[in-house]
Amino acid sequence: MFYATSNPPTKAPAGDLIEAIQDLKQAKNAVILAHYYQTPEIQMLADHVGDSLALAQAAEREGSDIILFCGVHFMAETAKILNPTRKVLVPDMAAGCSLADSAPADKFRAFREAHPDHTVVSYINCSAEVKAMSDIICTSSNAVRVVNSIPAGKPIIFAPDKHLGAYVQRVTGRPLVLWDGVCEVHVDISADKLKLLLGKHADAKLVAHPECPEHILAMADHVGSTSSLLRFVQDDPGDTFIVATEAGILHNMRKAVPHKQLIAAPANANNTCACSECPYMKLNTLEKVYTALRDERPEIHLDEDLRVRAHRSLRRMLELG
Repeated sequence: MFYATSNPPTKAPAGDLIEAIQDLKQAKNAVILAHYYQTPEIQMLADHVGDSLALAQAAEREGSDIILFCGVHFMAETAKILNPTRKVLVPDMAAGCSLADSAPADKFRAFREAHPDHTVVSYINCSAEVKAMSDIICTSSNAVRVVNSIPAGKPIIFAPDKHLGAYVQRVTGRPLVLWDGVCEVHVDISADKLKLLLGKHADAKLVAHPECPEHILAMADHVGSTSSLLRFVQDDPGDTFIVATEAGILHNMRKAVPHKQLIAAPANANNTCACSECPYMKLNTLEKVYTALRDERPEIHLDEDLRVRAHRSLRRMLELG
């Protein structure tokens, strides 16, 4: 058994930490949600593992007193928006998101005011403040459906990811005014190294997340959200896949198709990792999960007026199914 001390644990065996976390989770009626991009040990510990849409839905369904969200800050904010009476914790408050950070609330407000007649569709990878200024939220799983739900002829702002927005624009044929934001992980995938890898594995199929730039998506055999990529490698008869998204998804893919070869798409030379990893996602550790549950902090707090306005745009998305 791992016993609590006055300082965060740093060298406890993983087995002891997992047992201690499970004990705390039961004692405090807590649920652990983890994004596909978390480390394998956190994914294995979680009650629910999924993409942003699935976790948003799971957060709303859960009846626990405490939600511990192992992901990045905007995801935990989303859980709080949907669950105002429950305590929402994060393992590390510094686990931010380059994409969410690319749309500061003050600049986005000015952008929206410059396009007053537009419907604002914001990707869930944004701050609560941007959600509150949006008409409807989307995820990579349902972005096409959300845009298609808006009456034809109605002008649309799409924020903050310009690559996802451009992909949705190509699929739907709807003109979109795009906010100039990107995910640093997906734009760091090296097209040159990817071409070499595809040449080396002639039978491999490339699957890619729509946050990737168009020149990466143009090479892909399948484009979709993390859950869509997971389904594709399960259902497709091929046996070798190159995966162009954050490398954390490979854990669940390998569990689902252990007999298939899965290769992480290579990052640019200036990346210290050979694959594409989100440094913010990887800030979360078992030790931080334990101390967050033990101390019930860091906790997400939102102004109620802001939460209500952000909830409105999230609710519109969830009502689409």
